[in-house]
Amino acid sequence: MGMKRLLSKLAWTGRRPWLPLLRLGGVALLALCLGGADWETIQERGYLRVGVKDNTRPLGFRDSRGQLQGLEIDLARQLAENLLGNAEALELVPLLNQERLPALFADRVDLVIAQMGINPARSRVADFSPYYYLDGAGVIVRRGGGLNSLSIQSRRLGVLAGSSVVPLLKRRLPQATLVGLSTYAEARKALIEGRIDAFAGDMSVLTGWAQTDPRLEKLPVQWSGAALGVAMPRGLQYESLREKVNWTITRLRASGWLRRRGAAWGLFPFE
Repeated sequence: MGMKRLLSKLAWTGRRPWLPLLRLGGVALLALCLGGADWETIQERGYLRVGVKDNTRPLGFRDSRGQLQGLEIDLARQLAENLLGNAEALELVPLLNQERLPALFADRVDLVIAQMGINPARSRVADFSPYYYLDGAGVIVRRGGGLNSLSIQSRRLGVLAGSSVVPLLKRRLPQATLVGLSTYAEARKALIEGRIDAFAGDMSVLTGWAQTDPRLEKLPVQWSGAALGVAMPRGLQYESLREKVNWTITRLRASGWLRRRGAAWGLFPFE
């Protein structure tokens, strides 16, 4: 069995031998060993395989009927329409955060559109399109609690442990007591139960909380900016695919399509 088939088999049976490589920066080696489908292969197959989120409203989530919806789902369909002439020429593959790059390297998906921020570490092993959304850090509180962007400075502020938001909050809100939490689900529960006064995290995630829970409201603040892009495999053989995806994203931004779809999902700002 070849390296690619072996690692792919291990990957999707729950055994992930590359995780130490990911932590140590060895993902570059894995990326060289594996790869996705090139444009000619996708054309012959007749549809795009796109890795997405299914639990992050309003980017990618399941509605009451179990159907995938959200800005990133809309974008995946638009890419299928523009590249293959059919918005339904698409296989959507829900992925956890830790599965996004391995799925791309193991040729399980052609593209990843799953709340993936463009940063130097990821850009060393994957290519990214121009950004389709500028995310950032925001704050959410319990509705009616009387808190605002000033009063939270001396309160218990929840944050994901190890998040890049932590140093930002230490600079901007030095008087706040930061409470580390393991997951967004734990953070939401802690906020609703009153164990923290506010929570700081990705604005896109907090938007989804506010949309689905009337007990919560976002404060009118947003710090920093995280550019979300479409992740694609690296290599000369993928140049045609990258050019088509990049051209499409650029055109969707210039035409206002991304802004309109983002606004429809309650996402701001875009630029």
